[in-house]
Amino acid sequence: MNYQRENVEFRSHTSICRAWFYEPTRPATASSACIVMGHGLGGTRNAGLEPYAHRFAEAGFAVLLFDYRHFGDSDGLPRQLVSINRQLQDWAAAIAYARSLPGVDSARIALWGSSFSGGHVIVVAARDNRVAAVSAQGPMMDGLAATLNTVRYAGFGAAFKLVGLGLFDVFRAVLGLSPVYVPLVAPPGRLATMSTQDAEPGYTALVQPDWRNEICARFALTLATYRPISHAGAVRCPVLIQVCATDSVAPARAAINTARKIGAKAHLKEYDCGHFDIYVGKGFERSSGDQLAFFNRVLLGRE
Repeated sequence: MNYQRENVEFRSHTSICRAWFYEPTRPATASSACIVMGHGLGGTRNAGLEPYAHRFAEAGFAVLLFDYRHFGDSDGLPRQLVSINRQLQDWAAAIAYARSLPGVDSARIALWGSSFSGGHVIVVAARDNRVAAVSAQGPMMDGLAATLNTVRYAGFGAAFKLVGLGLFDVFRAVLGLSPVYVPLVAPPGRLATMSTQDAEPGYTALVQPDWRNEICARFALTLATYRPISHAGAVRCPVLIQVCATDSVAPARAAINTARKIGAKAHLKEYDCGHFDIYVGKGFERSSGDQLAFFNRVLLGRE
């Protein structure tokens, strides 16, 4: 291998986030561009992201791959809480930590997100104009569109049940009681955050045996109002947006419209595959190859 991986941690507000840092082999006087990576909805850093980190590190990039608060090896109670604001704070803390690392070029920090974190990286880059590049794979760019998509395939009844459980979860949180959990993925016809035909088999193919197929139900109350697409115009760095043409959970049209709003700085790639296909097999080879070419070009000046 051309790198070594070590366990690291950094503080995000009052909690500790844990991460893997991939440090490439390089001359003592050289500094590396660093790619900061975060996982998607309900995932952890070992849920399909390691092959990407490995590929980037083998190519000479430093990589920081972290777990959000409330997930994986990071701190935070309750467990399995998807808080958009806290996850965006964790991104900012991860970037600050990466910039502080010896051997990392603080002017060449790139962000890599996929699915739900594919939307996060757009928001984070809009807020931090020092970010050098962004890659967003199969990204969730419009929570309203994603919510309407859920109603389309699962029905109004399922959507209302999720909202009701979300309200009950908030009520219990106010009283200091344990959370109400809902499945993250389930077969069609079962109540879950994602219940498309490919959601359960696609997601479970990426995770480890200790993965928890549940999140706090209050997430259902926040999705529709989270719209990374609305931040697109404020992004100043080059952005690679990779769209899965038959994406069942993150509407492709929203990602395409986000690229249009970003304008000339956006590099749009479309793939004839579903939301989960891009992580494996030919989908992985194409997506990671395009990402590596993008990072080589914008961070290293290599064509």
